[in-house]
Amino acid sequence: MKPHSLILTALALLASTSHAQDVNALLKAADKYRMGAENLQVETQINVFNADGSPDKERRYKVFAQAGRKSLVLMLSPAEKGQKVLMLGDDFWLLMPESQRPLRITPMQKLLGDASIGDIATLSWADDYSGKLLGEERCDGPTAGAAQVPCLHLSLNAARKGVTYQRIELWLGKTRYEPLKADLYVLSDKLAKQASFVLDKPAAPTIVTEMVLSDQVSNHKTTHVRYASRKERQVPQEWLNPMFLVRNPALD
Repeated sequence: MKPHSLILTALALLASTSHAQDVNALLKAADKYRMGAENLQVETQINVFNADGSPDKERRYKVFAQAGRKSLVLMLSPAEKGQKVLMLGDDFWLLMPESQRPLRITPMQKLLGDASIGDIATLSWADDYSGKLLGEERCDGPTAGAAQVPCLHLSLNAARKGVTYQRIELWLGKTRYEPLKADLYVLSDKLAKQASFVLDKPAAPTIVTEMVLSDQVSNHKTTHVRYASRKERQVPQEWLNPMFLVRNPALD
């Protein structure tokens, strides 16, 4: 290869690497609005509304999101009480209180409405996706009826197999990089859901308080995933072992 060709190739590789780092930095900034810490306990409430706006169902969960792509979900509502979901990397298990055998499931396993296990058990875009910045656009602000705001459009592809969505089109606020909305695509590249994010203080946001999922495939219901509270908490290591959890231990 000629010297000038080598230089051009090296420059292209450097530009590509720099671009990937920029996208990862944006995703890390956006993740801080959803997570806030590496090890978290998140009290989560899910409400489903029918297409006409009438309430359908409600469920409550306690989520322990831990470093290293590990999560434990405790189901608290009477209809599901005692059930647990454990995520270790790309492996997901459902643990039933009456069973001595953990059941393998996928991150697309439905919890309620359009909320899947992956929607509440995994929170890190920076760890799970890579992609590119498509540019600046105008998009709806974080409050209904507000004027459009400048935002950054990122196109993301799954970086590992155990993710809920194969592709995400994500829009972040241009100045603070807060998540505003996302189009969520499954493996067949079909648009499955659209998500919007509710922030605590739209003018100076610090955290996402709610994610609203709109079904784009079948029932057109709307699912509200509300993060009622968050606090830093690292759980005991045995809580992240499926063979320990099948004993149905008390977890508090």
